[in-house]
Amino acid sequence: MPDGRLVYASLPPDEWIALIPEAHEGYITWEQYEQNVQRLHENAQAHGGQRESGPPREGPALLQGLAVCAICGERMTVRYHSRDSRRVPDYVCQRRGVETAQPKCQLVNGGPLDEAIGKVLVDVVTPVTLEVALAVQKELESRCDESDRLRRQEVERARYEAELARRRYMSVDPGNRLVADSLEAEWNQALRALAEAQERYEKQKQADSATLTEKQRANILALAKDFPRLWNDPRTPDRERKRMVRLLIADVTLLKGDGIRAQIRFNGGATHTLDLPVPKPAWFLRQTPAGVITEIDKLLEDHTDGEVAELLNRRGMTSGEGQPFTLRIVRGIRIAYNLSSRYTRLRARGLMKISEIAKLLRVKPCSIKLWRRAGLLVAHRFNDKGQYLFERPGLDAPVKYQHQGKTQALRKSRSGA
Repeated sequence: MPDGRLVYASLPPDEWIALIPEAHEGYITWEQYEQNVQRLHENAQAHGGQRESGPPREGPALLQGLAVCAICGERMTVRYHSRDSRRVPDYVCQRRGVETAQPKCQLVNGGPLDEAIGKVLVDVVTPVTLEVALAVQKELESRCDESDRLRRQEVERARYEAELARRRYMSVDPGNRLVADSLEAEWNQALRALAEAQERYEKQKQADSATLTEKQRANILALAKDFPRLWNDPRTPDRERKRMVRLLIADVTLLKGDGIRAQIRFNGGATHTLDLPVPKPAWFLRQTPAGVITEIDKLLEDHTDGEVAELLNRRGMTSGEGQPFTLRIVRGIRIAYNLSSRYTRLRARGLMKISEIAKLLRVKPCSIKLWRRAGLLVAHRFNDKGQYLFERPGLDAPVKYQHQGKTQALRKSRSGA
C-alpha cells in the first residue's frame, strides 16, 4: 500500500491460492461443512442488500419469508389470527409502515392461499414432471460444455493479448519514455481485460458445476412418489412442510385487488400463476342462511322465541356458526334482521294486555289470571316468561263478573256473541 500498511481481506474459497479438502480428518466431512455454511447463509436475516427468506419457524404459514409484495417489492411478514380454534396466517406488507410510517401496502389472508399452494405442489411434484425436468437439465448440461469451451477461448485470447503487450513493452528502448509509457498503458489494459475474462469464466463455471449424479436423480424420482403422502400426512410438522416448500419455490409475489393473484416462481425459473377469490370476512361466513331466517319469521306467528328454537332443532337446522339454536340465538337473529316479535304480532291482531282487559271488565288483574287458568278467557303466550295477551271478549259481555256465577255469565255472553 502507498502508506506502508497491510490490508487483509477475506476472500471466498474459489479465490484462494490453495485449497485441499479432506487433507486432514475433521469432525465433519467437507460436504457437511459446505451444507452448514449454505444453511447459515440462508438463515441470515440480512445479508448485504439482498432479501433473504429466513429459516422456517413455528406456525402453519407456508410462505413465511417467501411472500413478496407486488406493489413495493418488499418481503411480507406473517401475522396469525384464530378461526375455529386453529391459527390462520395473514401476509402483511408493513416494511414501509414501520420505517417511514406510510400506510400498509396490502394484507392477504393466507388460509385459502396456503391450501392452493399445497395443491399446486402436489400436482407439480410427480414422476412425469420430474423426469421431464431432469431431461431438460441434462440437455442444458451438454450445452454448458460447449459454452465453457467458448468462454475458455475468450480467456486464451485475452491471455495472448496480454502476453503480446508484455513483449512489446519489454522490447522497447528504455530511453524512449513516451513510447514506453504508451506500451505500459496498453499492457495494463490487457491485464485488466484478462482478469475480467478469468473472473467471468470462473463465476460461470461455478454456476454450471451443479450437475446431478445418477444416484441423486433416483432419489429425486423417489421423492416424487413419497411427496403427496408426506405432504398430506397430518403428523408432518409445519416446519418440515416449510422446508419442502423452500426446496421447490423461490418466492411468491402477491397482489390483492378484486381477487388475489399469486405468481409462483419455482427454483429453476419456472413460474405458475394462481388467481383466487378474496376470502369472505368472518361475519359473512357466520351469517344465518336466508332459508332459516324465513322459517323463523313464519314460526314467530304462533310460537315464542324458545319454542321456535326447539322446533328448528327438531328439524335439524343450525345457526350460521353451525351451533344448535337457543332462545338467545333466535332473539339475536330476530333483532338483527328486524323481524317482528311475537308480542308485536299479537298486538297487531288486537289482543289486549292484562291491565287493559282488567280495566275493560272492571276487575283486578289477579282475577284475569284466575279466569285464564279456568279457561274462561282466550289467552296467547307471547314470551318464555309465562306472560300472555288476551283476546277481547264479546261486545255484550257483562261489565263485571260475579264470583259465584262468572262461568254462566261468560257462557251467556259467548252464546249471545
